[in-house]
Amino acid sequence: MKSKFISDIHDAIFHSLRSWAEQSPGNWNILIGSGFVLLLVGGILTYVFHKKMGNADERTTQISLKSALIILCVVILCDVIFPKEYMWQIFFLFKYALAFLASGIYLAVRYKKDFF
Repeated sequence: MKSKFISDIHDAIFHSLRSWAEQSPGNWNILIGSGFVLLLVGGILTYVFHKKMGNADERTTQISLKSALIILCVVILCDVIFPKEYMWQIFFLFKYALAFLASGIYLAVRYKKDFF
């Protein structure tokens, strides 16, 4: 049974986003465009720092596995949080954009800490 408080917060956040996105095609396009930009930035960030780490060895393999774990955790967390009744395609895009962005940020911080 869902808590009324959590359900109210969930509806307040995502229902207002849904109503804003459905007001005009421009708002819908802004939402899709920002999702693709986040996905592109996260993907590039993750790819660049994986390449900068170099060949796989004991240390970089652990970093890569931790990066994959972060992607998995963010995807699972977003599956729990995002609604599945409406706008699921947009939330699918944001789920993976946030996952790659979180992984890229982890790799950037780890690269700065380990290689500088």
